[in-house]
Amino acid sequence: MSLLDKPIRKKRIVVLGAGFAGLTFCRRFRSEFAEIILIDRQNHHLFQPLLYQVATAGLSMPEISRPIRSILSRRKNVTVLMDEVTGIDAENKHVILKAQKEPLAFDYLVIGLGAQNDYFGHPEWEAHAPGLKSLDDAIRIRQNLLLAFEQAEITEDPETQRRLLTIAVIGGGPTGVELAGACAELARVILRRDFRRIDPEKTKIILIEAGERILSAFDPELSAEAEKQLRRLGVNILKNEPVQSISKEQVVLKDLTIQAGTILWGAGVRGNPLATKLGIELDSKGRIPVRADCSLNHHRNIFAVGDIATLKDGLGQPVPTVSPAAMQMASHVARIIRDEIECRTQITHNRPSFVYNNKGSMATIGRAAAIAQMGRLKLKGYPAWLAWLFVHLIFLVGFRNKAFVLLQWAWSYFTYGSGSRVISGMDKTFRIKPFAVNPASRVDELAQMENQNTGSGI
Repeated sequence: MSLLDKPIRKKRIVVLGAGFAGLTFCRRFRSEFAEIILIDRQNHHLFQPLLYQVATAGLSMPEISRPIRSILSRRKNVTVLMDEVTGIDAENKHVILKAQKEPLAFDYLVIGLGAQNDYFGHPEWEAHAPGLKSLDDAIRIRQNLLLAFEQAEITEDPETQRRLLTIAVIGGGPTGVELAGACAELARVILRRDFRRIDPEKTKIILIEAGERILSAFDPELSAEAEKQLRRLGVNILKNEPVQSISKEQVVLKDLTIQAGTILWGAGVRGNPLATKLGIELDSKGRIPVRADCSLNHHRNIFAVGDIATLKDGLGQPVPTVSPAAMQMASHVARIIRDEIECRTQITHNRPSFVYNNKGSMATIGRAAAIAQMGRLKLKGYPAWLAWLFVHLIFLVGFRNKAFVLLQWAWSYFTYGSGSRVISGMDKTFRIKPFAVNPASRVDELAQMENQNTGSGI
């Protein structure tokens, strides 16, 4: 009899997704009266805030990821399944898994599947302007960035060389700003002595924003400071320039056309498409509307947490799609389910509303530079970067020795380790080979290669 065929004795909680929300729920839920089954199509947890550093060769993959089973090894009531969810039957209380013959029943379902890149009705743009949501994305972006410099080194045509040494980053939010700053450092600091026929310092990085200012969610003073720091790094900033179209190595804007060897997307996200399987009306961004307790309106035993959910908290404030909010929502739901299972509260009645504790917003602009907004406190430059480092150290989910992790990051970050600049998966015509295997397997394969180059991972 397989795990999925066994009759349910304890209450069964099925958790979809091992991101910040899913892992936080599994770590915070403590009750001997329930079993948890955590499902994710990858075998690793990813520290998303530093993903842009992998994409721009600042860090290697093992430094920002860790096996899910290793993180939860001491949680004996948690079973991890590396599988893909293909359907959700809310009425009959089960989920459909790709690799399982029988549906998996649940008493409670916690959906923490996160978000994906949003191309605003133009899915064809993704082939030319990859976004950054997974290790797979980061690998491809890094390969393409490094390969552009290699191709520029061997070309004899000045126009082709200029195009290859142009990087266009679309979107002036935190992702776009961090990518643009990291690309500038890659070209002007990390690679500046590595080539003989080109000057990487002449690389042109263009940050494209459709609105009036970058980092529009921040205070205008901090937004202006971020722009100042980016320009100091040599980043060109275009504002009020909505994208009209994207094709291979070309971005058409309202007022001009840009030829770029590398185009990166950081302009928006939408909910995981699996949300459509619930058969409920989603918001315009494909997210699941939930009640103040994070449960679905007509299915009080199903909860959505993190980026896939949209709600106003108990104070009537919209909850942002950031990792601290996802972790707080997961902790809130863990308390609700624990109390109901242990009969501390009557099921579905008098559930407390979730209230988001906004600890502030931060964005980095290169090494040792950032902006931070925490209530009335506004920080910029090095103090903001130290605050960013401290906060992200706190949010390290599942990394046992946080001080050791910090030292590892600091060493790689400030010594510009060369192992993270290895190019693999190419054919003889200088093209990145398409992944012919399962993406999860490909990521693990490349992670092993990086471990050999950089030493043991986290």
